[in-house]
Amino acid sequence: MEKTRLLALCVATLVGLPLTGCGTRGANAPSADPERQSDAEYDLSRDAFYRSDPSGALNHARKAIELNEDNSHALYFASIIHLSFCSSERGLRDPDCSLPEAERYARLAIKADAQFRDAKNTLGAVLILERKCGDAILALEPLTKDQAYEASYLAWANLGWAQVLCGRLDAGIASLTNSVTEPRFCVGHFRLGVAYEKKGDLARAESSYTSAVNVESPDCQDLQDAWEARGRVRVRLGKTADARQDFEKCRDIAAESPTGKSCVQALVGIAPAQGGSAPAL
Repeated sequence: MEKTRLLALCVATLVGLPLTGCGTRGANAPSADPERQSDAEYDLSRDAFYRSDPSGALNHARKAIELNEDNSHALYFASIIHLSFCSSERGLRDPDCSLPEAERYARLAIKADAQFRDAKNTLGAVLILERKCGDAILALEPLTKDQAYEASYLAWANLGWAQVLCGRLDAGIASLTNSVTEPRFCVGHFRLGVAYEKKGDLARAESSYTSAVNVESPDCQDLQDAWEARGRVRVRLGKTADARQDFEKCRDIAAESPTGKSCVQALVGIAPAQGGSAPAL
């Protein structure tokens, strides 16, 4: 899988931004209080991010950190913003896409707050993107056992993905199976399908990909990689007509994306459905 596509999928397994600092909690704080000024800058950073201004959000996050280097939420948010640059349309070509910076800020957030579980999950995701799957496993395994982490299925998903990338398919399948105890978590279903496909269990791979695209959510039903993957598996299973429908759906989501182009190419190699006719040249 291309690194840019892996980036988007990893970012999808990060939880929502922390509510601490939400609103204008520090907006009218006295200027002499650096910590409250830092909180106010963090609020501005969040507001800018949700207005689709990640560059402005990063500037405010940096100001928040300058005012209070122990502002764990601003540090965490800076990591998330860097990841958003990497998963944007420009992806790795974006000058603000820096996985080392995303890792650094995530580690600083954990240093500032050792119980910051979302930051630990984010660190694991960043390490996966940096192809440090062994380090990611070490970072994520304790989080999956932390009963206080309400979104543990996300940690299981990242742990399982790291294990799959390290070639530990059986362990990865076990972890990813734990991630889909949250049945609407389509990225977990997709990754489980990848693991089964790598292992050669095409029937289970097809079933997992189906679970991914059947989640009643626009984001899940537009999970282009899952449509491509199910089409690919169905070709190998001899289900050519079904595979064609999957590749057509994949193409219709975004024909010019890397995944969309792969689906267009796959359609070229599949004969038209029975009763149809070849396109005119």
